[in-house]
Amino acid sequence: MEFKFHTVNLKKKFPLQISRGIHDKSQNLFVEFIKDGITAWGECAPGKTEGADSAQDVENHLNTLIDSNLENLSLYEVHQRGKDLNIPACALAGIDIALWDWKAKKANMSLQDLLGLPSTNVPTSLTVGINQPDIIKERVELILENPEVKALKIKLGSSEGIEYDKLIYSQVIESTRNSNVAIRVDANGGWSLDEAKLMMKWLSERKAEYVEQPLVEGDEDKLKFLFEGRPLPIFIDESCRFSEDVAKHYQYVDGVNLKLMKCGGITEALKILNVARSHGLKTMIGCMSESSVSISAGASITGIIDFVDLDSHYNLDPDPSEGSKMVNGITMTSSRLGHGAKLKNR
Repeated sequence: MEFKFHTVNLKKKFPLQISRGIHDKSQNLFVEFIKDGITAWGECAPGKTEGADSAQDVENHLNTLIDSNLENLSLYEVHQRGKDLNIPACALAGIDIALWDWKAKKANMSLQDLLGLPSTNVPTSLTVGINQPDIIKERVELILENPEVKALKIKLGSSEGIEYDKLIYSQVIESTRNSNVAIRVDANGGWSLDEAKLMMKWLSERKAEYVEQPLVEGDEDKLKFLFEGRPLPIFIDESCRFSEDVAKHYQYVDGVNLKLMKCGGITEALKILNVARSHGLKTMIGCMSESSVSISAGASITGIIDFVDLDSHYNLDPDPSEGSKMVNGITMTSSRLGHGAKLKNR
C-alpha cells in the first residue's frame, strides 16, 4: 500500500462569518491511497477546534499513523489505531474516507451501495454567514438565483448581540418572501441560556425550522433548561463529536449534527447515526471547509439522514476536486465507483 499527500489551497467565493470568526480560505490535505492498482481519495480539513491547526500538522499526525504499520489491519482496526494514537479527527477522517473509497472500488461498487444505503431525497441547506443586512440581502438573492435551492441555513450568534441577529434574520425573511425555501438557524454556540430562550421563541414565530448549537460547547448542562417547553427543535453540533456524546446529551436535544472532520470519517459517522436512532433522535450531516472529495463521502450516507448541510464545495473558487453536484436541490453522489470524487488533474 502507498499513501501520497497533496496540500491544496482553498479560497471561498464569499467569506463565511460565524460566531467564532471569519473564514475566507483554508489549506486542506488530500490523501491519495494506492493498493492493488486501485487509487482512492480522502480529504482532511484542518481546524484548531479539531486538534490540528494546519495541513502540515495533519500530515505529521498521519505519518505517525502510517508508520505504525497498517498493512494487515482492517478498516475498522485502522480507525481504532488512529484513536489509540490520539490522531486528530480531522486527520483520521482523510485516511478513513480514502480506505472506504478503496474498499468500494475494490468491490466494484459505489460506497453508498457497498454500505447498503438508499439514495437521499433531502435537499441540502446553503449557508448564509453573519453579515450586515445589506450584504445578507445580496447573498440571499444571489443564492436564490438558482431555482434548485430548497433550504437556507442562517448563521446567528453575532458578537453584536441578539438585536443584530434579529436584523440579520429579518432581512432573510424579507429576501425569501417570494420563495418557498426552508430556513434553519445555526448559532454556533453564540448565545447565553437567556438569549437562546428569547431567540428561539422569536424565531419560532418567523418560519425557522430548528436551531442548531444554541449554547456554547461546554455548557451542555444547561440544555435541560432550554429543552423543556422549547418552541423549536434543538440540534447539537460542536457538543456532539463522537458516538459517545450522543448518549450523554440525548435527553435534552431533538437531534445531532455529525461532520466527517469532527468525528473522524465514515466509520465513526455510522456509529453516531446508529446511536442517535437508538435514542429516537433526528440526524443531520454538515461540513467544514471541504471540497467535493469529503462532501462526496458524506453524500454517500445521506440516504439515512434527516437533514443535510453539504454545501461548502459550492462556495469554493474554484473547487479543486470533482465529485458531488447539486441535482434538484440535493447534493448527490456521482455515478462513479467508490464515493465518486477525486482531486482534479490526478
